[in-house]
Amino acid sequence: MLLIFILFISGYIYWNYYYTFSDGSRAGLLQKFSRKGNIFKTYEGEMILSSVQSNANVPLASEKFFFSVSNPQVASQISALQGDFIVVYYKEKNGTLPWRGESAYLVDSVSVSKRP
Repeated sequence: MLLIFILFISGYIYWNYYYTFSDGSRAGLLQKFSRKGNIFKTYEGEMILSSVQSNANVPLASEKFFFSVSNPQVASQISALQGDFIVVYYKEKNGTLPWRGESAYLVDSVSVSKRP
């Protein structure tokens, strides 16, 4: 009975915190990027995903995409691109862990967007 309980708990932990639910990319304007936290310092970002832009390249219809970065090298690349249009490549987990960040979206690489 104890073995079944341990297997169940192990499966639950893997499913919620380590299993990759989805992966992909998002393109948009990097609006905010910071390192924050009381106990665990994590890198948190916010992008504006725009679907319609005006003549002045200002997003008109948009939604926000919140993400976390656990790799310090990727974080320094993203920090240098603040205010630019970028593409982030992410893995979505079912749950969050305090040392990985606040968001279920974990960014593992970034590139500059071809279209502003």
